[in-house]
Amino acid sequence: MKVLVINQPFVKDFCRTQRWAARTRGRVLRAPDWLAYATAVLDKEGIDVELYDFPAYKWGKQKLATLVKEKNPDFVVLDSTTPSIYSDIECARIVKENSEARVLMVGPHISALGEQTLTDAAGAVDVGCLGEYDYTVCDVIKNFDNLEKVKGIVYWQDTEIKKIPPRPFIEDLDQLPFPAWEHLNLMKYFDGGKLYPYIDVISGRGCPNRCSFCLWPQVMHGFKYRFRSPGNVVDELEYDIKLCPQVLKGEFFFEDDTFTVNKERAILICEEILRRGLKINFSVNARVDTADSEMFKIMKRAGCRELLVGFESGSQQVLNNVNKNITVEQSHEFMQLAKREKLEVHGCFVVGLPGETQESAKEAVDFALSLECDTLQFSGAVPFPGTAFFNQVKEEGWLQTENWVKWLGDGEQKGIVEYPSISQEAINYYVDLGLRKFYFRPGYMVKFIFNNRSFSDFYRKVRGAYNFTRYNLEKLIRVK
Repeated sequence: MKVLVINQPFVKDFCRTQRWAARTRGRVLRAPDWLAYATAVLDKEGIDVELYDFPAYKWGKQKLATLVKEKNPDFVVLDSTTPSIYSDIECARIVKENSEARVLMVGPHISALGEQTLTDAAGAVDVGCLGEYDYTVCDVIKNFDNLEKVKGIVYWQDTEIKKIPPRPFIEDLDQLPFPAWEHLNLMKYFDGGKLYPYIDVISGRGCPNRCSFCLWPQVMHGFKYRFRSPGNVVDELEYDIKLCPQVLKGEFFFEDDTFTVNKERAILICEEILRRGLKINFSVNARVDTADSEMFKIMKRAGCRELLVGFESGSQQVLNNVNKNITVEQSHEFMQLAKREKLEVHGCFVVGLPGETQESAKEAVDFALSLECDTLQFSGAVPFPGTAFFNQVKEEGWLQTENWVKWLGDGEQKGIVEYPSISQEAINYYVDLGLRKFYFRPGYMVKFIFNNRSFSDFYRKVRGAYNFTRYNLEKLIRVK
């Protein structure tokens, strides 16, 4: 049996594996970590499987047709995101037209809108694997002739669509094999905010917080934070170092929704890194209400470089509206502690959440500058299907379109909501304004140029600057 797991093509520079799938202004390209987990499970079961990441090699749909003709697989697994879904379905049709393969689709869009996606695909997709799909993909392939016994799927049964109730979330994450990075060239992936090269590590899944706009907990991994053991996590770090020793010049990124939400466990992982004498750099996702001096100190000793933090807004009302459960004051306190412990901070800000106005958008830009983050990002609010945010803006009439092909502007990430208090155009304007005001400050540019850790650090800065400058030039050309 032959299986191909494919991160399929879409528009140039599109990154489907991040939380808000789009072509980012910094042209981030992230490895398909969730597909790599599913690939590893299949490989562990003795199934002949290959993982292909088309965006990493800039391959297009003609290459997809050629590949499936050449490999003649029994099954093909494709990803799905909302902005790319019509193209994803087109890729499924390409597979069907060039092979006898059964097509399985995974990812957030089909997880949220399973029946609709199968209907839109009109037979091009055989089965949708919903939510956390690591084992579901394997179960479908092994039981394709008896799909009723597989939990967490949606599929065609004769002329009707059948949906099987969700499978329980994976409780013992230590039983999962490490992601199948050996199928990929890890040097292909880039994020200007991270040291180069970087490798994602997922040490836990789920998030106990219930921010109304956050996709992964609501659609994919749930609200219970499930942990891997510290020993298992550091085993993976050592495995990755052997596979890609260049990461010692770059960093690991803990992609957990909030690595710092459990202080005791975060400290145990750091202690295990120190006990094994690993000389690494790493960054983590954090929340402002998890600031803790003891935890930050040992994280710094273990190699933590940066905290990625969702400040989101400088308006307390906007924060309350999306159930963020943090305060503006906590954001300032967090920054003070992070600076004291010499940890860098990457700030994440969103324009266009419920309650946004022209005044609060300006306030968000000023707030972001006042925090003195080391790097930051602004995004236009995107209410992905399956989230409370999506349901809210749809009910209120604030959602501009459910024609998913219109969710990107020439492939770029953009806001797709409009309120009586602020227009869609204004939301996108303040996103660009915030980025320009932060990155084009003379003082920041001097620091950016001269404060380098290594040649690798210099490379990622030059490439990141080039990508952001290219975005701005391309935008000027489009406007003209």
